[in-house]
Amino acid sequence: MGNFFAWLSFCLFTFLPLTASAQTETPDSVVMAIDSLYNQLIADTLSMDTMRLDTLGEVPFLAEKKEKPVKEKRDWSTWRPNPQKALWLALVIPGGGQIYNRKYWKLPIVYGGFLGCIYAMRWNNMMYKDYAQAYLDLMDDDPTTASYNQFLHLGQQITSDNQERYIEIFRKRKDKYRRWRDLSFFVMVGVYALSVIDAYVDAELSEFDISKDLSMKVRPTVMGNGSSTNPLYATSVGVNCSINF
Repeated sequence: MGNFFAWLSFCLFTFLPLTASAQTETPDSVVMAIDSLYNQLIADTLSMDTMRLDTLGEVPFLAEKKEKPVKEKRDWSTWRPNPQKALWLALVIPGGGQIYNRKYWKLPIVYGGFLGCIYAMRWNNMMYKDYAQAYLDLMDDDPTTASYNQFLHLGQQITSDNQERYIEIFRKRKDKYRRWRDLSFFVMVGVYALSVIDAYVDAELSEFDISKDLSMKVRPTVMGNGSSTNPLYATSVGVNCSINF
């Protein structure tokens, strides 16, 4: 716009005196020339201003900043877990399905079951090794190996008279603790499987509609018996049970 006013002032101060002096000679041609030059200057000035505005619009710090979309907060009251995701999390991480389903009160049950099974496995394995070693020491003839004495009551000793009885006792206890150790492992696998099933079923039932319309009605009814030709036996009385859900 500054160039436009500069050119306009130049034209006014340059051509007006000439126009005033030349009005007696050729007024129409001078006026037409001034109008044509004036219109050309306006058109050039407008085109330059338009180009300048376009150039400024491409500059990053002058361009209008776009507002970032605001991320809406999740409404946990309407959130429903995905059964497949809950299943895979429960398979990979014990208790992960319960955490994903937001059932935190089940975590002590799941981890308590795992810890109990691990403790039972370690204890039974320790007792199995001790009784197995005592059984082997009792079977050999080496008097220096007497680990079985730790299982004897105070004042008791193993002699040739009761040796066979103690051998049978140690053998049975060895086998018993070995079975309990193996059983503890299978129980731990069962706890793991139950945690996976619980996470999947819990996620599936999260969308199950439980409303107040659930009801069961039992009422007497009269039922027709179309196969009977006797009018006395054409109908029968029974009980009708209906469930609304």
